[in-house]
Amino acid sequence: MTAGFGHQALISILSHLGFIALAWWALQSLNFDKFLRANRIFEARVLFILLSIVIGSTVSNFFLEYLLWSQQLPMIFQ
Repeated sequence: MTAGFGHQALISILSHLGFIALAWWALQSLNFDKFLRANRIFEARVLFILLSIVIGSTVSNFFLEYLLWSQQLPMIFQ
């Protein structure tokens, strides 16, 4: 029983990291220069990182919930 929690934790961590990396990669294609002030490079990088975390975590949570629901769906027929 507890081994399942370990596997679930590992899948959750990998999912979050993977989707955060995917969000980071996708955000690289946007041109934020028009929205940022000049000489605010550090703040822009922090904003970029935070946006990547927010988007990646949201998508990962959706993916993990969908996976959990799909695993629980056969229980309807029991």
